[in-house]
This record gives sequence, structure tokens and C-alpha cells, in this order.
Amino acid sequence: QASSVSAGSTACSPAPRPIGPAAPGSAEADQEQQQTPMEHRWGPFADNGGTCLAVSGEDYVVLAADTRLSTGYRIHTRDSSKVTQLTDKCIIASCGMKADALTLHKNLKARIVMYEHKHRRQPSVTAIAQMLSTTLYYKRFFPYYTFNVLAGVDDEGKGAVYHYDAIGSFERCPYTTSGSGSSLVMSVLDAQLMKGNQTIATPAMSKQEIVEMSKDVLSSVGERDIHTGDAGEIFIVDGGGVTKARFELKLDWFGRDDAIPTPAWGASRGSGPRRARRGAYTSALGAGRAARRAAACIDDTGGMRGMQRKK
Repeated sequence: QASSVSAGSTACSPAPRPIGPAAPGSAEADQEQQQTPMEHRWGPFADNGGTCLAVSGEDYVVLAADTRLSTGYRIHTRDSSKVTQLTDKCIIASCGMKADALTLHKNLKARIVMYEHKHRRQPSVTAIAQMLSTTLYYKRFFPYYTFNVLAGVDDEGKGAVYHYDAIGSFERCPYTTSGSGSSLVMSVLDAQLMKGNQTIATPAMSKQEIVEMSKDVLSSVGERDIHTGDAGEIFIVDGGGVTKARFELKLDWFGRDDAIPTPAWGASRGSGPRRARRGAYTSALGAGRAARRAAACIDDTGGMRGMQRKK
């Protein structure tokens, strides 16, 4: 009787599961996927890329920055300025997290307005540099994820460039760079401006030569850094105020480059209506989709041409 019971229980028990991972798509695999713990990470900071550089002259400052806003391999917008004019003789460029940069610039402008109401004049570049340092250090335990470059003309009429880290440490330097392509920019600035490795004396670069060099540097960085591109902005600060110019960089279109025309961005930000630029951008995207659809022989209904059943 004992042997019959044990035999019956063996016959009713399920077959043992084979050793090894379950077959993909099977019920066992789905059950394992549901039971396997998954780790989800979230961070309060994001790096939106971009590159900026600044060079100080005898009585002027040149600052250049690109306009791409991206995260990883995704380009969110191609027309996002990293530079904000704080006073008539001071500007700031911030790379890193765009949301923190906007908040920081807003707070700085508010503090400057309070200073103007109290002292009846605009703060100097030196005062703004110290204020920016204390503002960043105040948030050191939950910092602004921004890497800032402050540029302007001081009270003596000389060009001033300040470089910052995320928590307020700063120094005044003749030239500097920040952002995702800063390692590519600094070597060129060292060779062209500091000339530490040159044995033949060469004259100092003029203002126009520095502007052209800044354009060339950003164009070269756009070829190597995927977070830098689309367009560049050049700011010149001197005794007469702030002058702005705009130039094009590599656009990095998706799909076939020969099938998508380059949109008419315009020579400057204010050269044409925003609606016209958006229309050119949309037309370019539509032309690219039409070209890819024709290349894949796909009709508007999603079916393949030439595949209809003959009657």
C-alpha cells in the first residue's frame, strides 16, 4: 500500500524544471521577469552640454558660445542661448544644466536690480564676480549644476574674465573655457594666446583676429563634440557696450544629409520672424521624410508599392 501511494504521488507531481534560464517568451520567463527586482535611479541634475569661451583684451572682452541644448543623443532645441547680459559692461555664459542656469541668471539680475535701486548705479564687474561666487557657495550643499564664465570691462577700462566651478571657486584669468568641449578649446587658446611653446616671437592678436579664432575654435569643436553645434554667438564687450553677432555651426541632421536641405536660420537671432524660421525648419523636416519614404517605396497608407495582388 505504501508503494502504491508513493507511485501515485509521483505520477501526480509536476515534471521538474530544467536547469538553466527559461526560454524567452515562455510563462516561466515572464514570471522570472516580474519577480526579478529592478533598480531605478533618479538624479536631480542633468548635463545639457554646450561650449563657451572668453578672451580678455586690453580694453575689451570676446565671449563665444554655441546654442545647442541636448541630453545624450537627443537634441531638444537648436536655438538656446547660453549667454545673458547682466549690465551694460558685463555678461555671463553658463554651461551644464539649463534649468539651473536660467534660475541662476534670474537671481543675479534680481540682485543687480536691488543694487541699482540702493546705490543709483550699476555694479562693477568685480562686484558681480564676488556676488556670483557667494551665490554659488550659498547653494553648495545642493548646488547649481552650472559652470560659469563671467566677462566684462572693469572700472579701469580693462577686459576681465572670471572662471567658476559649481560651488563658487573662481579666478580672474586672461582667457578661459567651459562646457562639454572645453578640453578641445583650451589647447588651442594656450597655443594661440599664451604661446608657451613657441620660440619665435609673434605679435599679439587683434580684436578681429580673436573673434575669427573663436569662430574657428567653436566650428572645430562642433566636429568632435556631439553636444556642441547648430549656431554660435559672439559677444564683444568694450567701452561702448555689448555687441552681438551670430554664425552657423554644424547642424547634425538625422537621416540622409543630401536629402534634407539646410534651413534658413538667418544671419542673427533677430534677422527674421520666428515663424519664418520655424516654417523653414518644418519644411526641411517634411522634405527629409518625403525623401526617405520614396527611398523605401512606401506609399501614404503604409503599404509597399508593387505588392498589390493582381486581379
